Amino acid sequence: MTQAELEKYLWGAATLLRGLIDAGDYKQYIFPLLFFKRICDVYDEEYANALKESGGDLKYAAFAENHRFQIPKGAHWKHVRENTKNVGSGIQKAMRQIEKANPDTLFGIFGDAQWTNKDRLSDETLINLLEHFSSSVLSIKNVPNDQLGNGYEFLIKKFADDSGHTAAEFYTNRTVVELMTLLMDPKPGESIYDPTCGSGGMLLSCVNKLKNDGKEFRSLKLYGQELNLMTSAIARMNMFLHGIEDFKVVRGDTLKRPAFLEKDRLKKFSIILANPPYSIKQWNRAEFEKDPYGRNVYGTPPQGTADYAFQQHIIKSLDDKNGRCAILWPHGILFRDAEANMRKKMIESDVVEAVIGLGPNLFYNSPMEACILICNKGKKKERQGKILFINAVNEVKRESAFSYLKDEHIAKIQKAFVGYKDIEGFSRVVLAKDVLGKKGNLNIPLYVSNVKQNNGPKQIELNALFKEWQEQSSVLRKDMAKLFKTIESDV
Repeated sequence: MTQAELEKYLWGAATLLRGLIDAGDYKQYIFPLLFFKRICDVYDEEYANALKESGGDLKYAAFAENHRFQIPKGAHWKHVRENTKNVGSGIQKAMRQIEKANPDTLFGIFGDAQWTNKDRLSDETLINLLEHFSSSVLSIKNVPNDQLGNGYEFLIKKFADDSGHTAAEFYTNRTVVELMTLLMDPKPGESIYDPTCGSGGMLLSCVNKLKNDGKEFRSLKLYGQELNLMTSAIARMNMFLHGIEDFKVVRGDTLKRPAFLEKDRLKKFSIILANPPYSIKQWNRAEFEKDPYGRNVYGTPPQGTADYAFQQHIIKSLDDKNGRCAILWPHGILFRDAEANMRKKMIESDVVEAVIGLGPNLFYNSPMEACILICNKGKKKERQGKILFINAVNEVKRESAFSYLKDEHIAKIQKAFVGYKDIEGFSRVVLAKDVLGKKGNLNIPLYVSNVKQNNGPKQIELNALFKEWQEQSSVLRKDMAKLFKTIESDV
């Protein structure tokens, strides 16, 4: 099967649901069915290989040791396919049996879709879905892990495009993820953590980078936590379908109950990549104020926005020697007054390494501009006491309703970060004490402003812009005064 054929096959399943359920709900049904079909076809492939090796020994071929996952009797895809009545009930029963038979790896992986609700999906619709998936064999020989993983990523992107604003919880712009991964430069053997992991794209991006660089990727230790049950299940399926087995993705509320602990303290990680939910209002501020893990090291955020609760959790979870993070935020976290004291303390601790401003529309269904906040517990000596500001607001490509970063945009930003020096109209290294002199305001235009002119990007000081605005306002007031005077004389 070619990649194009695979993508057509996968999206063909989703089109069977058009008009029956909301686009945002496709993932609840398509991903579990895809995973169900994959593990059953791989089981059959393993069975055939073991049968060949043993010279036709049926008992040997069925041994658990010969199979990655166990498929209980009656729970195989082919058995579910035989049902013509109460099809949803048969699917749900088979999935639960498989989860129970593989408690250490697959518990809860199929999510909580309403398979038995015939008003939502009729027997006829489910039969059509089963028959569509049955039209191709998803064995490893026919569809290798990398190919199926790419197909899975294709589906995630398509579902995001179709579902609009509901995509944010499980999909982050892949070009931005690629940039963040390059900036963190993961090494073999390091631990990677995403406290709000969505579908697991940031974790897999680190794996793909090492693969592409020809380095050992299997030694990476991947950890993720995700609040949404279905999304956390999607992340786990995503890992398995990419052929990744050494990972831990846990469902849960990171702020309320962090999943990864060592001796009752937060586990420390080499790299943290995240795109946390923005400005959560429904969170337990009082509990965080007396946080047992000491995450409120800089203070307690206001009830109206939990952003700095996530940011402090992330910094507290970094390895004390070489821990580093790249976190995608809206620009508000750089300058909001309500968080000024926490921001100043974060700068005083000298963990802020760089602030990178990106262009608009890189968030799904939102025109706001994004920024990447990079922190590092092991800053190089020459970077200590300094912060690099990169204004890359113009480094963006707009197509249709979405924006993305081109390869040259990513390369330019990465080069500026690695070089860590002033580039006119693009980047500037600023002493941390000078930032503190501006009350800890990290707003990028305070340090480097990039305005598109006819003759290209040009740096313009804020005071010059303000002066120009004052002059234009003065001219406008004079013109308005003359106009009103003329009207009065005419009257």
